[in-house]
Amino acid sequence: MTFKQIISELNKLGDKDKIILKQKKFGIVAKNSLGIYHNDLKELAKLIDKDNQLATQLFDSGIYEARILCSKLYNINDLTENLMDKWVVTFENWEVCDTFCMGLFAKSKFAVSKAIEWTDRKNEFEKRAGFTIIAAYCMADKKAENEIFEQFFPIIKRHSTDDRIYVKKAVNWALRNIGKRNADLNKNAIKLATDLLKIDNKTATWIAKDALKE
Repeated sequence: MTFKQIISELNKLGDKDKIILKQKKFGIVAKNSLGIYHNDLKELAKLIDKDNQLATQLFDSGIYEARILCSKLYNINDLTENLMDKWVVTFENWEVCDTFCMGLFAKSKFAVSKAIEWTDRKNEFEKRAGFTIIAAYCMADKKAENEIFEQFFPIIKRHSTDDRIYVKKAVNWALRNIGKRNADLNKNAIKLATDLLKIDNKTATWIAKDALKE
């Protein structure tokens, strides 16, 4: 498919009612959205060959759903830090953030360094991106040593009091996924969660209790 054909197909799939539904039901607010469900975009992506130039064109179109497609069409091995930094600052909701982080960023050679860097960002979805990468990296790299994940524990603790919903959920997600990786990390994750319970903060308490429950 060419760029014009893809844009034409996206316009055909667009449904204004879905824009409202996605906002009310899933909290997905996006500028320049056509109103297309994620599953429909996944099916469309299967019909398109991986192509970096095309993926970049789609992202630069500014169309929300075209940007989602970009994350599915860009070759992971060709990803650069500059491109990741360019894209992350545009994330405006959890859907586009998690799509890029889980499907692309967490599988790149820059996953760990960007996770560490972005967890210190002030913007809600840039910060979420850092923790989403951590959560996804737990599954993306099966051979990574425990030390890789242990370095995330102080980061999780440091940001456990951020009460913004999409940050705290991602912090919790990162802790839970590290704890499910193996027995040793599970033990250390439980210890961290127990330490979080000692902090006099309702967000840290929620993160800890939810992680321990799982």
